Amino acid sequence: MPKVDLESIEQVNRTGYPPPFNEAVGGRWYRRLAPASGLTEFGVSHVVLKPGAWSSQRHWHNGEDEFLVMLSGEAVLVEDDGRTLLRPGDCAAWPKGSTNGHHLINESDQDCAFICMSGGTNKGGGYSDIDMMWTTEGGFCRKDGTPYEESKRPA
Repeated sequence: MPKVDLESIEQVNRTGYPPPFNEAVGGRWYRRLAPASGLTEFGVSHVVLKPGAWSSQRHWHNGEDEFLVMLSGEAVLVEDDGRTLLRPGDCAAWPKGSTNGHHLINESDQDCAFICMSGGTNKGGGYSDIDMMWTTEGGFCRKDGTPYEESKRPA
């Protein structure tokens, strides 16, 4: 099995979130590992959160399972039922169809890193705390279906 060379994969901090929802993820840097390693059936990302950064807006998936493994540092997992501190080796999982909105916030003064894996079909999803959803086409819209201009989930 070939070793994945993280340094050879571009690290980016792109987001398709429309303003002002894009601001909280400005310190999120990620590498898409699945395409770089030839995987096609599920997504894998290596994510680094700078101090104060969020992993995403608090969200849920209609058609994708999601699994996270904390690698270094610590972050606070925020879900519908409250907050949980995650440290290296901790794991979290969200089955598709669960509307338990979730995200991580780095409230420490050090970077943290984690691997996030997802698989399934894009059937859209939603955001628990803001007026936004995403569509099967990959764009963002308000909960009433009105699209946000110039927004699209990054590949």
